Amino acid sequence: MTDSDNSTGVDAAVREYIDRIDARHRQLFDRVHELILAAYPKAAVGISYRMPTYRVGSRRLYLGVWQHGISLYGWPQGQDDGFTARHPDLRSSKGTIRIRPQDAAGITDSELAGLVRAALGPG
Repeated sequence: MTDSDNSTGVDAAVREYIDRIDARHRQLFDRVHELILAAYPKAAVGISYRMPTYRVGSRRLYLGVWQHGISLYGWPQGQDDGFTARHPDLRSSKGTIRIRPQDAAGITDSELAGLVRAALGPG
């Protein structure tokens, strides 16, 4: 977690969650977390469904760390900025994108940012 998190809506439970992330997945989590906060610096970040949840207005994006890597949930179906069309093997169910560390190199920050914008709306 970066020092800039202290100036955002990141609460203590989220900081505790992040501190417990296994080193194998921390870099990938941090990459996505920082992209979200760069696009939405005023997003409220708390824990929901036992994972960090980024709230902008009525929209939510969930970012969980699991044994495989990270999973993202919460974008409007059919509105993922083409992410699942470009990476169909990363979509594990109707509302889940699973990214393993080895998948991350094939995904640009721009693609991740597009998915984030689709989930959280105009910044």
